[in-house]
Amino acid sequence: MNNVLADAPTYPDLFKRFELAGRPLKNRIVHAAILTALADKGRVTDKLVNYYANRAKGGAAMVVTEPVGALPRHQSSARVCAWNDSELSGLARLAESVEVQNCRILAQIQDPGRARHVGGRLTDAIGASPVADDLSWSMPRELSTSGIQEVIESFAKAAARLYRCGYSGIEISAGHGHIWHQFLSPWSNLREDQYGGSLANRVRILDELVDAICSATNSNFIIGMKLPGDDGVQGGIDIEESCRIAAHFAQVGKIHYLCPTQGSHGPSLEMHMPNDQYPRVPYRSIFERLRLAVPHLPLMAVARITDPSEADQLVASGQIDLVALGRALITDPAWPLKAASGKARDIRYCVAANNCWNTIVHQKPIACDNNPRVAEPDELLWQPPVVTHGKSIVIVGAGVAGLEAAWIAASRGHRVVVMGKSEEVGGSTRRHAELAFSESLSSIYDWQLNACQQASVQFELGSQATVAKIVAHKPDVVILATGAYMSVPRCLPQSVMSEGLFSNIRDSLQNLQAIKSKQAGCAVLFDMDQTEGTYAAAFLLAEKFSKLILITPREGVAQETPLVTRQKIQRTLFEKNIEVRSLSEPWFSPTFSEDAGMGSISVFGGDPSPIDNAVFFSWSSPRQPNTQLLPGLLAAGLVVHTIGDCKVAGPVMQATADGNAIALKI
Repeated sequence: MNNVLADAPTYPDLFKRFELAGRPLKNRIVHAAILTALADKGRVTDKLVNYYANRAKGGAAMVVTEPVGALPRHQSSARVCAWNDSELSGLARLAESVEVQNCRILAQIQDPGRARHVGGRLTDAIGASPVADDLSWSMPRELSTSGIQEVIESFAKAAARLYRCGYSGIEISAGHGHIWHQFLSPWSNLREDQYGGSLANRVRILDELVDAICSATNSNFIIGMKLPGDDGVQGGIDIEESCRIAAHFAQVGKIHYLCPTQGSHGPSLEMHMPNDQYPRVPYRSIFERLRLAVPHLPLMAVARITDPSEADQLVASGQIDLVALGRALITDPAWPLKAASGKARDIRYCVAANNCWNTIVHQKPIACDNNPRVAEPDELLWQPPVVTHGKSIVIVGAGVAGLEAAWIAASRGHRVVVMGKSEEVGGSTRRHAELAFSESLSSIYDWQLNACQQASVQFELGSQATVAKIVAHKPDVVILATGAYMSVPRCLPQSVMSEGLFSNIRDSLQNLQAIKSKQAGCAVLFDMDQTEGTYAAAFLLAEKFSKLILITPREGVAQETPLVTRQKIQRTLFEKNIEVRSLSEPWFSPTFSEDAGMGSISVFGGDPSPIDNAVFFSWSSPRQPNTQLLPGLLAAGLVVHTIGDCKVAGPVMQATADGNAIALKI
């Protein structure tokens, strides 16, 4: 396996060997730290070992794990215990599972300080200064000088335990608004002692931490550091300040690589998890600036690097030395192996929707939209188990749930026919992917279609499935993956709806996309959905009409999306000058058909607020499963399963998981 990677000709710079602190790296690919929430009460679990071992077997040269628990205050988190000796055997087992694959393992060490991603306020927050967190408004206790020394000592002891357990090193996370970032930033560090004020004072805590770790380990123990490249906070750390901080650590010469990260724990948090609203490899200019500031200190690139050619070009440019892949390796742990063997087309690509991040911040085990088998023992290069006796299976619906079921069932030895009313696969996900800032979703059904073709799935597309057509195939099993349709909001007057003047946003998209020039007047979208697709459609409306008003009965927007995605949506709504009327519903005058009177009204009542010159209205609402074929199929005596939106309308992650599960069950 390792020889394939070492001799890979397809992406020559990406697969060049490298070295950190005298430890060899077989290529330039690093697994970036991300919490998995797979530990159990501080203990290493089989799932946790599976996750990291799979990425090591998949060809990564180095794995940086999620943060370990280095302070006693971390006991209530989802971290593996490193604050005492109780879990040394588990840490050693995890290290061995990675290092045996000729892959270096590093553990990230950090503390969130005052930062909290979910609702409520921290009662034990600590910080450089008594400055409230920008998201949860948790007020931290300012660390005293002695408190700082205690924290440093605890982290150094944790690093020593990791060293004893076979880890190749640690990564200090001093970005993302974590505690070390709070000391580095002049915005959050208001101290007047030796740890505040000048740059030399603000970096002092990290200098002392690095010294303590060096004393507790040895010279070939890798010490990496994430630093803010641009934290997006006025008065915080911009690229100029980042270059000065990086130059300091390069001059001291005790760390082995720097990794610039973006955003802070506030309205700029979205910057560290760029979604489809960001360009590919969005921080090239920051890598370039830092390279000039620290020409001889290895730099690691991170954030929305998904394709091998992107990674190879970064290394070839000389701007960076290592490429950290987070979400990309969650989606496909064999990304390096496939890239090395010239099979990039076979990679299951990250769609940058950040639902993986959303699961772990709510302390749920990590999951992925495009990889239903995260942390399973056989996840790497997984092939479905073959059945002894194949069945005839008809799958109605060619969306991502149906396609996932189809390729797996056919690979198992079943005879599979997929019926779809559209001439193209992808279903509602394809319609979403055709909107702005959503293109990455297409990689889900593109990969599935390729897998279906390799497994000899038969397709009957472009015609409406009927009970008679399905029965004609004499199936042993029918899988309904027919999706769902948007319900009509009950607040809309029946008199208005009976005239057939309006339709839901999904049915309106084709006509909207055909509009070539901006239309005068105001478009109105009623948002009862709160997911990414609704806002992608809203951004389209903003391009097609002079004004857009978004009405929602909730107190805000995008509340069904991950926080980091929600922030970018909110920012874009502001930048596109889209008016949001929250806690409101649409209102139509009694004579709407005559004078086109329209407005919005508070969900609490009162007088309506008019909307002038409204020329378009649509809605996005909760979806009702499309089970129209189910009664007839059951009456015909067929075995029928419903999956995806046809079972319960939900996200893409649910659809791929449903398809995987049902195909393995049959």
